Formats: sequence, C-alpha cells, structure tokens
Amino acid sequence: MSDTFKTIAKFQYSAEAQIIKGRLEAEGIQVFLSDNLTIDTDPLVSNAIGGVKLKVLSTQAIEAQHILDTIKKYSIDDEGNTINCPNCRSEKIELFSTIKDFKSFFAFIFGFLFGTLPLHAKHKYKCEDCKTEFDLE
Repeated sequence: MSDTFKTIAKFQYSAEAQIIKGRLEAEGIQVFLSDNLTIDTDPLVSNAIGGVKLKVLSTQAIEAQHILDTIKKYSIDDEGNTINCPNCRSEKIELFSTIKDFKSFFAFIFGFLFGTLPLHAKHKYKCEDCKTEFDLE
C-alpha cells in the first residue's frame, strides 16, 4: 500500500511550521514539510509559492486537524489567559511590531543601511475584529 500525504496547513515562515510539526510528531503523527528550505533560503518568495506546506499521512489527517484546532491561534498574557480587546472584548488579538515613532524609524533606517538587525521596535496588540491597536497595562 502506498502512503500519500495531505496538506493540512500552510505557513508564511518555516519557524511556525516547525513548531506545529514538533507538536504533531509528539502526538505520533508523521509530518512532512514542503518548500521550507526554499523559504528559509529566500523568505520573499513565500507568498509566490504558497508558503510552507505542512503535510501528514492521509490516514492521520483527521487526527492531525483535530490537534491543530486545539492550538490557540491568538495572543495570551504571561499567566496564559486570553487577551481581550479593550474596545469590543474580542479574543482575536495578534501581536505585531511597529515603527511609528522616531526612535523605531531611525533604528529601521540604520539597520537597512548597514545590514544590521533593528535596534528598537515597539510591540503592540491589534484586534482583528475592530482593528484597535493597544498596549497591555
């Protein structure tokens, strides 16, 4: 019998896929990543080739999808509690980096010109439902 793999998830970067791969393998699921080396070599082609594909054996696809569904996709605080939007109380909150102030902008320009990592970036949370940006108190 020939085993076939089925794509159950796609990720923009391979680091995300590697984390999920480790979780699935810990549960006994056979996992294969496709296009991860290409994207590690040149991350700018991720959207063009459809991202990193996480594939599992067809016979384990339902079990793997159930495990994926149990993983929280949104931000939690240091105690493990779900972060809620202060405006609409939604739980669909994501962490992002911004360079809106002068210090962040200067660090970005310096990093771009000299090929170094950004020295300063401000992290904020953003609600997917109402688009409110906020910091945690």
